[in-house]
Amino acid sequence: MPLPGDFVTSAMAGLAFVGCALSSVTAVPPPTPESRRREVVVNGKRVKTIDIHAHCAVPAAMAVVDLPLEAPGLLMHDTSTRIAAMDAQGIDVEALSINPYWYRAERDAAAELIRIQNETLVEFCAANPDRFVGFATAALQYPDLAAEQVEYAVRKLGFRGVGVGGSVAGEELANPRFHPFWAKCEELGVLVFMHPLGTRELETSGRLGGSGLLTNTIGNPLETTIALSHLIFEGTLDRFPGLKICAAHGGGFLPSYANRSDAVIRTFPGRVGPLPKKNPTAYLRDGQLFFDTIVFTPEALRHLIAETGVGQIMIGTDYPFPWTSTEVDLVLNTPGLSDADRIAILGGTAARLMGID
Repeated sequence: MPLPGDFVTSAMAGLAFVGCALSSVTAVPPPTPESRRREVVVNGKRVKTIDIHAHCAVPAAMAVVDLPLEAPGLLMHDTSTRIAAMDAQGIDVEALSINPYWYRAERDAAAELIRIQNETLVEFCAANPDRFVGFATAALQYPDLAAEQVEYAVRKLGFRGVGVGGSVAGEELANPRFHPFWAKCEELGVLVFMHPLGTRELETSGRLGGSGLLTNTIGNPLETTIALSHLIFEGTLDRFPGLKICAAHGGGFLPSYANRSDAVIRTFPGRVGPLPKKNPTAYLRDGQLFFDTIVFTPEALRHLIAETGVGQIMIGTDYPFPWTSTEVDLVLNTPGLSDADRIAILGGTAARLMGID
């Protein structure tokens, strides 16, 4: 990314690293001073590892809509703590994304917020180009503005992808009014990282109350499942066959039960609506949908690979929140993978999609 040098120091001071929800969650503890950079080697070959799912926030942008920085996370005046954690985990490059909180903002506020956010993030990444790349942000509630923001972010600022939520102020991403945004993403060939915002409609009903932090444990992957299903069944992926979307948390529940989506077409053909061009399971493997490795166990990763194909999967850590910090070991320790498979998941696929050397 280009380096607007005069702003590097201020950008680093204005970037906060937060996790999957602005709530009270324990952050990953900082590594000890004795930590050394872990270099990942597969069959004698040094592998560049790329974390596709790592969070941050820009407080100056949040201030535009008077949103306080509530999450614990790390307010960075330098990169030492984060890079030390990356080194300990064996992560060479993080692709930084920001969970959308601006989808209900007015147009002028959203435009200013996105400007501050993207400029700060690109400056921060430019200060450490060998360790960080960024996903741009966009105000999807105004699809024409979002398309302009993505084009500027990619062509002028040098971003390699764009982040979106799993819905836009209650609207599905498959709504036709978002077609201008998807068309621009397809035209630019950027990777879209989709992170859920939770199933807010269930929260108000109380169904996700009680023990277990179900608003996150179930609510987040559930929203991803719903969003992907609509993108398939409403024809969005058919309309924009060049789209490349990476769904957080292993794609939610869809890859684990996608065959039911095939079966509903056979069982209730008259009630499905216009049929997608392919069986839903085919969209998991055809190069449009990608998934991170946040599925926790070797057996879960093995199953995800069986359902989607090894070329659709990239490591994600969810840093700075400790859902997992051992994704490198998960890939290295999952049985049945070839050296080429491990190299692809650890960084090869992400490098190709995001143009990383």
